[in-house]
Parts: sequence; C-alpha cells; structure tokens
Amino acid sequence: MNKQELKAFLDEKYTQYNTLEFIDSDPVQIPHRYSLKEDKEIAGFLAATIAWGNRKMIINNSNKMMQLMGDSPYDFIMNFSSNHLNKLDGFVHRTFNAEDLKYFMTSLRNIYKNHGGLEAVFAKHQAVDSIQGAISEFKKVFFELEHLQRTTKHVSDPLNNSAAKRINMMLRWFCRHDNNGVDLGIWDSVPTSILSCPLDVHSGNVARKLGILTRKQNDAKALKELDTKLRELDPNDPVKYDFALFGLGVFEGF
Repeated sequence: MNKQELKAFLDEKYTQYNTLEFIDSDPVQIPHRYSLKEDKEIAGFLAATIAWGNRKMIINNSNKMMQLMGDSPYDFIMNFSSNHLNKLDGFVHRTFNAEDLKYFMTSLRNIYKNHGGLEAVFAKHQAVDSIQGAISEFKKVFFELEHLQRTTKHVSDPLNNSAAKRINMMLRWFCRHDNNGVDLGIWDSVPTSILSCPLDVHSGNVARKLGILTRKQNDAKALKELDTKLRELDPNDPVKYDFALFGLGVFEGF
C-alpha cells in the first residue's frame, strides 16, 4: 500500500484500539487507579518496569507492588522506613526481585526529594527531536545512589542500543493527551512529537510486514528507523500508532 493508504489503515486501527476497553487487559490500568499525579507516575513507572512476559502476570504482580505500598505509592515512597522495605521480601516478577524493588523505592524517593520528580528529570534532558537521550540521562540519575549491579538491567539505555520498550511505553502513557481515556496525559513538559513507539516483538513484526521497518533486530537503530516512518504519518503524535501496531500484532495476529 502507498503512504496515503498506510496512514488511513493505521489511523483506522489506532481508533479501533485506543478505547477504554483496551485498559482491561493492559498494565496501563495500574496508574489509572489513582488521582494524584505522583501516584500515577510511581504506579506507572513500576508497572512499566515489569511489563514483559504474560500480561495477566504483569498486572497481578503490579497489583502486588501497589498492595505492598499500602495502595498509596507516593506516600510510601516519601515516608517508608527500613521496616517497610523489609515487607517487600519475597516479591518477584521473573528476574525482578525484592532487592531490585527496594532499590527502586529508594531511588524514586531520591528523585522526588532531590530532582523535582520523574517529569522534571525527563524534561530537563529532552532534545528537540528525541526523548531517547533523556532516557539515558534518567538511567544515570536513577542509579546515582549505591546499588547492586544486577539491578541496572531493569532500566534500559538507548545509548547502549536498547529500544527501551518499557520506558517508551510509560512515556506514551504519561505524555499523550486525547479524549479516549487510555493514556493518562499527566505531563505537559514533554511533547508527543518527540516520543518513540514502544518497540517489541509484536509491533516490530507488524511494522516489518507493513514495510515501515527493515531492520531485523528490535533495538535502538530499528526504533530510529520506525520513528522516522511514523513521524512522516503524524509529526505531532507519532506514538499513537503504537495502538495500531500492538493491536494488529496481539489481537489480530497480523
């Protein structure tokens, strides 16, 4: 199909999948529980961090994390004691375990107390045409405290050629504003025009079948190629096509 036909097709699929029904089977439901911006941010960041594998397991384990924080993520982050952290013992999601979670809690407190919060870190380091450098800088800030080396693998770095799927997904949740109610739209300082599509096996395979991605690996180079194509279709909101690519791959087996 030509560019005009491709845009019409993807716009149709975006509209089809960007609905409230999408929330029921997606980890975005976790931050949707809350009304406080900081609660949404922390819940969204933690849910996105473990968003690989079976989606039901992701949602169940995200719910467990919220329960461990007394269902008040921001209050917990700002006020936890060592005894509170010990209650996290036993938590595990695949390779993300209680020690990783304890560091995440500690680092999030540092970010909210000393860096102005999650949004401020990303906004400070964004470029005019890309958020990927800001993700890399975020990782530096996130691990500026003493930490286990094993924990660093749970925050991706585009400068190490990672597609950083989970953080890009989180940024879509936080930055996109529309009237459909799936994405949260709680950040105003990062424009959607610089966001990148959360590239994974589903969206990557669909993109290749549609001819908008040629690189075989799902890495930072592939993401840049995909970004370029999607921005041709919608310069202001290219990441909206994540709904189309993901929906086609997961729900339609495209």
